[in-house]
Amino acid sequence: MDDVKKGGSSENRRKMLLFRAQRRGFKEVDLIFGAYAEAALPGLDEAALNQFEALLTAPDQEVYEWLRGATPVPPEHDNAVFAGLKSVIGHKGKKWNA
Repeated sequence: MDDVKKGGSSENRRKMLLFRAQRRGFKEVDLIFGAYAEAALPGLDEAALNQFEALLTAPDQEVYEWLRGATPVPPEHDNAVFAGLKSVIGHKGKKWNA
C-alpha cells in the first residue's frame, strides 16, 4: 500500500524513496539509484513509483549484476524504470564521486 492510500502525500512518498535510493548500502548502486531518483522521481506516475519501490527491495548485488548486464533482468523488474536506471550509467560528464 502506498503512502497516499495511508493518508500521506505523494510528495512524502517521493522524499522517502529518494532517501532509500541514496542509502541502500552498496556505494555503486547508491550512486546510480540516487542520481536516477533525483532526476526522475518528480515526474513518475503511481505505477512507475511502484516499480521503483520494487527495485529498491531487490538485493543490491543482484541489481548491480543486472545493471552491469552480467545477468538478465527478471521480467518483473524489466521495465521503463529499470531502463532509466541503466541509462544513468551512460551519462557522460556525471560526477560519480560522493
